[in-house]
Amino acid sequence: MVGVKAGASSRRATLIGDVVGSRLAADRTELHRRVTEALADIAAGGTDPLAFTVGDEFQGSYSTVGAAVDAALAVRLALAPDIDVRFGIGWGEVTLLDRQTGIQDGPGWWSARAAIEWTAAAQQQPALAAVRTAYRRHDDNGPDPDAVNAALLCRDHLLGSVDARSLRLLRGLLEGKSKKELAVMEGISASAVSQRTARDGLDLLVLACDHLRRLR
Repeated sequence: MVGVKAGASSRRATLIGDVVGSRLAADRTELHRRVTEALADIAAGGTDPLAFTVGDEFQGSYSTVGAAVDAALAVRLALAPDIDVRFGIGWGEVTLLDRQTGIQDGPGWWSARAAIEWTAAAQQQPALAAVRTAYRRHDDNGPDPDAVNAALLCRDHLLGSVDARSLRLLRGLLEGKSKKELAVMEGISASAVSQRTARDGLDLLVLACDHLRRLR
């Protein structure tokens, strides 16, 4: 934040994440280490890189909603299936309150807070147990929440319906690996990879993620 004047505001996508059920972790120090490593690996591309704030909550901001949605997925896949995380994504004005500490405030953060609070409440309902991500915006500026949330609900359902191997395959596909490369990585045939990606909707997920990534 050095060089940015206190009081300066800009419209951006905000991302708040936290670990689901973190208080039940057998080794909270190890949990914190693993999440910290995942956030560091995904830090590139953010206006403010993802970082822990307090407890098991982390925050970051991005120039577009698509970039924030993509970062949330990257964190989730980096930690799954061992560590479960949920997210709130917001869009709105963000104001820098203190240049030295980087403390921020504003409707962008309020929107992300409302989104993650909704996510935490929603996943307590049996019908919405797979929900892990929600999006809110402060005003009429920014991507339409109804359309974005419809896509996020479907994405979360698919992600919550697959096993650890399919999550690894999805991660590889999103990294640009070929199905032949994934077959070698998993020690199975390329045909088995193709059958699994079709059965579990992984190719569809990759396409959906590509569309969501383009959100402004």
